Amino acid sequence: MNIHQATTSFEKWTRERTPVIDADLRFKHQQMKSELYLFLRGTFYRWAQLFPQICKDEARAPKVLAVGDLHLGSFGTWRDFEGRLNWGVDDFDDSFPLPYTNDLTRLAASIRLAANDQNISIGFKDGCDVFLESYVETLRTGGKPFVLAESASHMETLGIDQLKPPKRFWEKLNALPVVPKNQQLHSGSIFSEVMPKQVHEFKVVRRRAGMGSLGQPRFVAIGDCEGGCVAREAKKMVPSACRWVISLTDSRERSRSSLDPFYEQIMTHAVRSRDPFQRTLKGWVIRRLSPDSNPIELADLPRERDDERLLHAMGAEAANVHLGSRRQVKAVLRHLQRQKSNWLRNAAKKMAKAIESDWKDYRRS
Repeated sequence: MNIHQATTSFEKWTRERTPVIDADLRFKHQQMKSELYLFLRGTFYRWAQLFPQICKDEARAPKVLAVGDLHLGSFGTWRDFEGRLNWGVDDFDDSFPLPYTNDLTRLAASIRLAANDQNISIGFKDGCDVFLESYVETLRTGGKPFVLAESASHMETLGIDQLKPPKRFWEKLNALPVVPKNQQLHSGSIFSEVMPKQVHEFKVVRRRAGMGSLGQPRFVAIGDCEGGCVAREAKKMVPSACRWVISLTDSRERSRSSLDPFYEQIMTHAVRSRDPFQRTLKGWVIRRLSPDSNPIELADLPRERDDERLLHAMGAEAANVHLGSRRQVKAVLRHLQRQKSNWLRNAAKKMAKAIESDWKDYRRS
């Protein structure tokens, strides 16, 4: 199966499980052709298909409840129950029980594929070594949430403290087209449950965001709460793309339509101070939208950031997530001790080469 066949098959499988916004899907295809890094982000389904074939040894590693679609753009900020600003992985759409090596290899491959476009100052070899060392160290020590107020000196060098709120955030959000009630796919009733009690009326708009989930229905409710705007986003859930890979060889999986509980499980069990507004409800992912609760792209960070520290933090956060599978931690550490020192770089190089080949083929379509 080539990239064209895989994309057609995956999108057909997705349509059988959720309505699709065709205009957003066409935009996703354009983005995938425009940049190699965006192609990686938009094709986790292809990664899930190729990883066990190309990295056979790594695919036999101990399994954890993994992020799945982990890459340099998988991190963001949120406010916890105390109102403190936190940083970490904020996208679990494709969480699934996978070899722990999947997340590490995918993040390492994204370093290699994004190096030119994202102005990464650290080399691929050093970046992989820093990331892996931090991952192992954090597994051994039990992890620690990234509460920015308590780690200000460390996060200053990452450039996160210098992030400016998105310009005209509420103005842009309020300018999005209002969705008629008959086109809201029952999100209206969901918003009635999750909006603050002080909000008596709200409007629902459609929002285009993300990369891997482009095409899935995504709505935002905006209301006035005691003199200011509040917003909640609802994104339609679909099973992890790993389910699509299983369906290619398992006839029983093809007819399966129920959602997995992995999104909620991975947030609940990971080492973190949770976002109290991010949850799953009746087949939707719910989150609070605000200027300080957003994904962070490398392009948004200042150029004077310390990329070595940034990758160190990403390695620690990957371990924080994997520590949610506590019974597997010892098995993962034993497996890591048996690995050669260059295993991660070699696996990432092989996957990056395969993804780049697919991208060149995809651009010719």
